[in-house]
Amino acid sequence: MRAVWYSRFGPAEEVLEVGELPAPGAAGGEVLVRVAASGVNPVDVKRRLGGRGGVSAERVIPHFDGAGVIEAVGEGVPADRIGERVWLYEAQWGSNEGSAAEWVTVRQELAVPLSSETSFAEGAALGIPALTAHRCVLGDGPVEGRTILVTGGAGAVGGYAVQFAALSGARVIATVSGAEKAEVARASGADHVLNYRQEDVAARVDEITDGDGVDRIVEVEFGGNLATTLAVLKPRGVVSTYASEAAADPEIPFYALLYKNVVVRFELVFGMSEAAKRQAVGEISRWLEDGKLRHHSGPSFPLEEAAAAHRAVEQGAFGKVVLQVADLD
Repeated sequence: MRAVWYSRFGPAEEVLEVGELPAPGAAGGEVLVRVAASGVNPVDVKRRLGGRGGVSAERVIPHFDGAGVIEAVGEGVPADRIGERVWLYEAQWGSNEGSAAEWVTVRQELAVPLSSETSFAEGAALGIPALTAHRCVLGDGPVEGRTILVTGGAGAVGGYAVQFAALSGARVIATVSGAEKAEVARASGADHVLNYRQEDVAARVDEITDGDGVDRIVEVEFGGNLATTLAVLKPRGVVSTYASEAAADPEIPFYALLYKNVVVRFELVFGMSEAAKRQAVGEISRWLEDGKLRHHSGPSFPLEEAAAAHRAVEQGAFGKVVLQVADLD
């Protein structure tokens, strides 16, 4: 099979290889998926650079997310799943063989049915971003009638978080960095969109909420936004954060957080409980089937241009970057 792999850490153009490898087979409880599209996330880039785990095998086929068609099943998996369109998550977790290949095997529960109304490229955009967004929005219970601030509301996680919050009955305030991203956040269901480069976010949130503040924050920049968090979050509010790139080791204002009784949740998909994953997958699937989700597609590359896809993610490409592995539509 054609596949992308690396055997050492380094820049994409230096370490990513494309060539032929033996195709895998489905063991018990697994499905073999013919990959149509492979999603590229920031974590894939960081792992290839050596920032998220080591190389524990001769080679690593990257990427956790993807979409395709089940071509074979292992023992214990219903045979009627063969031919099923699916989206994948955690394909490379606990494995050295991810979705950047023509075939990948995963545990059967990691291959989720995908309706024909959703393209494979859109299916490959779900995975890490969608599960992270679901947990950040709904990890502390229902949000109907609550006010939620989503920072980076047009990003991969933020865009889904805006949608999930709006679909769940919350009032949504989103922050973005420009006009194009503002349009995406509004189309996703944000009631208020703030350009953090041009507006005082804390002052605008205070105005929008009549001084009450927000109940929850879905946070893409925990350390860098702590001052705003303290200004806008209600007492006993929740911050669910999944990144802190600008301030990777933030100084924590302990007593300021303590006297507000703030709950801070650090959300990593791979550490979510199985029950939380099942809940997320179930609700995401229902919204997909009902045609209620939007997917913001970004640059698309053929498998042979995997290095260019990784560079696009490193350079902050707007929209989900995917590798088009095969035309299965």
